[in-house]
Amino acid sequence: MDKAVGYLRILFHILILILIILSLYPGSIIGFLFYGDFKQQPQITKDFSYISSQHLYAYLLVSALGFFFYLRDEKFNLVVIYLFFLSIILEVAHFVISVRSFQIEDLTGNILGVLIVYIIVLIYKF
Repeated sequence: MDKAVGYLRILFHILILILIILSLYPGSIIGFLFYGDFKQQPQITKDFSYISSQHLYAYLLVSALGFFFYLRDEKFNLVVIYLFFLSIILEVAHFVISVRSFQIEDLTGNILGVLIVYIIVLIYKF
C-alpha cells in the first residue's frame, strides 16, 4: 500500500509540473494538440459567472490528488499552502509573459478549485 501511495505522489508531482508548463508556456499547448493552433484555447464547458471553468477543473483535480495522497502525512499542511500559493503565483506570472494575460476569472478558478477540495477534505477528516 505504501508503495502505491508513493507512486501516486509521484503522479501528483508530475501533474504539478505539467500544470506549471501549461500555465507558463506562451501559447496554448492543448490548443495546438487539438487544433494545430497555439492561439486557440479549447473550452470544456462554458465559464461560470466570474470563474474560469478550465482553471477550476484543473485545480480541483490536482488539489484532490495532492490532498488525498498527503492526507495522513505530516506534510499535508505544506501541500495545502503550496497549492494555494501556486495557484496565485502562476496566474500573476502572466503579467510578465508577453502572450499571456492576467485574468481575475482564472485566478478565481484556481483558488476556488483548491478551496473546494480543502473544505471537502476537512469535512472528510472529521
